[in-house]
Amino acid sequence: MNYTELGETILGLVGGPGNVASHTNCMTRLRINVEDQAAVDVAGIRGLDGVQGVVDGPQLQIVVGPGHAERLREGFGDVLAAARAAESGSEADAVVAAATVADDVREAELDSLATRTQAKVKARQTSRLQVALKHVGNIFIPLFPGFIACGIIAAIANIWKLIDPSVTGNPWFLVFAAMGTLLIGSLNLIVGLNTAKEFGGSPVLGFVAGGLPYLPALAGIAANPKTGAEAIPLTIPVVGQLSPGLGGVIGVMATAWLFAAIEKRLRARVPASLDLFVVPVLTVLVGAAVSLFVIMPIAALVMRGVTWFLVDFALEQGGVFGGFLMSALFLPLVMLGLHHGLTPVHVQLIADLGYTPLLPILAMAGAGQDGAAIAIWLKTRNPKLKRIIKGALPLGLVGIGEPLIYGVSLPLFYPFITACLGAGFGGAFVAWGMEVSGGFGAQTIGLSGVLMTGVISAGGWLWYLGGIAIGALAGFVLTYLFGFKESMEARLA
Repeated sequence: MNYTELGETILGLVGGPGNVASHTNCMTRLRINVEDQAAVDVAGIRGLDGVQGVVDGPQLQIVVGPGHAERLREGFGDVLAAARAAESGSEADAVVAAATVADDVREAELDSLATRTQAKVKARQTSRLQVALKHVGNIFIPLFPGFIACGIIAAIANIWKLIDPSVTGNPWFLVFAAMGTLLIGSLNLIVGLNTAKEFGGSPVLGFVAGGLPYLPALAGIAANPKTGAEAIPLTIPVVGQLSPGLGGVIGVMATAWLFAAIEKRLRARVPASLDLFVVPVLTVLVGAAVSLFVIMPIAALVMRGVTWFLVDFALEQGGVFGGFLMSALFLPLVMLGLHHGLTPVHVQLIADLGYTPLLPILAMAGAGQDGAAIAIWLKTRNPKLKRIIKGALPLGLVGIGEPLIYGVSLPLFYPFITACLGAGFGGAFVAWGMEVSGGFGAQTIGLSGVLMTGVISAGGWLWYLGGIAIGALAGFVLTYLFGFKESMEARLA
């Protein structure tokens, strides 16, 4: 793929440099915020070689797959910068000409521009929940290469131990296994740093915020040390005893956000000559007090509520039916980009239980879609559709489902429904396996599909593989019989 040429073509199809407000990328997509959606040729972009799908909207999302997304973002950025540099001469002339206009006319133009800009910004605003989850995604998405690296290393260590149980006494094995836990072990610090960057605070203060809720000394705080009686650990109503890590990773994100907010307010008021000595100290002291006595208890209640609903209620009480629903509904969450909101929950479950039971069930969404894609590949005569599936299916098997979602199942629509239903059967089987075996889950995040097998806790990997097989088979059968007709291919045009 020539990323510069593809970026140049995309720039023309999105309406030129003047229609690009900003651009970035995630793991699989080039994301372009456009000023005018009507100026974008979505069909033209969708038909480009290398493009696996397009999500239209104020933020245009062009699916090209992992590895390609970052390179395309760089190529697109180079082309965009060159195009804007070429236009700078004429823009400079326009600025000089505008300088001769009377002050009252210029003020009127500025007022009009402000009004139009405000209208565009409001038109692009979404719900508070979507904005909050977007921030969560921005905090955790940069960590996924680390999750994948450590997860694969942990999977190799697990397989090594399965082959040779006596290896646990080998120092080199212990080093190798410890490497697989590095990111999870330092996750709160990294999340604090990324949260500070996301909200405009100093990264190092975010790092401090990440470590604050986990101070071991919190376990020894006494409520009334002057009485001379035995020290009583500080107890907070409803939540209970103050302890390290009480608010979990949600508490870390909230604390780092608070640090950033305090820092920015102080910096606007403290003289520059005192900034270095006053702003960081007050930020940490004030933020720490609010975090320990307000944020951590509230975050603990939120985390307990979420885990109760998803694990105790939906999974343990819902059983097979709960597993079906969670798996069947996960693809729509991925489609909307809301699945990153569950990342803090997975992380906290791993910290509390040693594994997250939710991931093996939710991963069945990919199995259902893989089966649906195979059914379409067998039935279709469209060479382009076959080519898209051939390129996207291997990614789907290792848990990267977005190319199949946006390039195949969602544009065709009915295969998306049958893939969701097929995933439900796989999720039901895994949930049943959890009931029978006493529980299992994924010991790290960032891996899905068949790659997750190596990080499934002891006793669960056969159930997990069985769920993948059942989910894929159900997705295949439902799609082959009910979900796809060749007349649907017109929707890909």
